[in-house]
Amino acid sequence: MEYIIVFITVPNLEVGEKIGNTLVEEKLAACVNIIPEIKSVYFWKGNVENDNEHLLIIKTRKDKFKSLEKKIKEIHPYEVPEIVAIPIVLGSTDYLNWIDETLEE
Repeated sequence: MEYIIVFITVPNLEVGEKIGNTLVEEKLAACVNIIPEIKSVYFWKGNVENDNEHLLIIKTRKDKFKSLEKKIKEIHPYEVPEIVAIPIVLGSTDYLNWIDETLEE
């Protein structure tokens, strides 16, 4: 199995909790951490923007990414939400097994 961590920024805690709960309930993610109050500086529609956001750190498997991405786009309020994944190169066998068990359908 290939395991990944997905990063998503959201405008507020309510949206973060809604996305996090949905992904876990639908077995698209084993765990979602919500980090409050990050500052994001980015270029959008010709302007440099500075916003307070929250960061979701999602633990899942690569085979779940397409469905996870689709679900996020359905419920995320941003026109172009950040949905980026990085591979988990190494991890505790117990933790990775827990991810597999959690994502069983």
